[in-house]
Amino acid sequence: MQIASLIAASRLIAEQDAMAMIADNLANANTPAYEAERMQFTDWLGPSHPTFRAAGVLGSIAFVEDRGTWRDRMSGAFRRTGNPFDLAVGNPDAWFTVRTPRGVRLTRAGDFSLSANGTVVDRNGDPLLDINGRPITLQTTDTGISIAADGTLSSIESGVVAQIGLVRPTNPNAMTAEGGWLFNPGGATTKVTAPELEQGMIEDSNVQPILEITRMIDAERQFSFLADFIQAESDRRQNATTKITSTSS
Repeated sequence: MQIASLIAASRLIAEQDAMAMIADNLANANTPAYEAERMQFTDWLGPSHPTFRAAGVLGSIAFVEDRGTWRDRMSGAFRRTGNPFDLAVGNPDAWFTVRTPRGVRLTRAGDFSLSANGTVVDRNGDPLLDINGRPITLQTTDTGISIAADGTLSSIESGVVAQIGLVRPTNPNAMTAEGGWLFNPGGATTKVTAPELEQGMIEDSNVQPILEITRMIDAERQFSFLADFIQAESDRRQNATTKITSTSS
């Protein structure tokens, strides 16, 4: 029977997926506000061989399944940059809104800048939106940019220019990631009145490289053990077949 090898193979595939996820976390360790992903494992029950079921033994076989993923919502550390367009969100439920070619997306990566025409944009060049869903644009003469904790953006020359729109997804579980820092809300959002913005700060990734490397080493060990086990089972079956064949002949 190859049941043992099949169960081991299911765990082998799951460990391979886990290593890929850990590698992605490490690759985004320096991405502002990136949230580390985690794998959710579970059992997948399959029917056993009829011979075993007839004998009342092992009614089902438990395979390993990487059922899904989840994101660690722990906030990253805030780092001071001194850039007036760098923003960190103190409220863990508040998200910036940006307009992308695919529609409005949410992000907590606050490393914004000014485009050539004075529009405040994210690292992709997509405009940051105000509370009315419109891009925020400054005059070329605006200096002394100030952003209050509630998102009110002002300049010395123009006074209040706009209020940055920050929202909370109605159903956080419906959100889907698009790259390392953008999210599709997957449904309705509501305005956040107390976002607790901090100007001149960036929220770093919550990835802890040493911890991720430790997880990767453990996953690699598990992968190697399972690969060796499957090879040993294959050799055992081959040896058994050879002995039976030689005996019968």
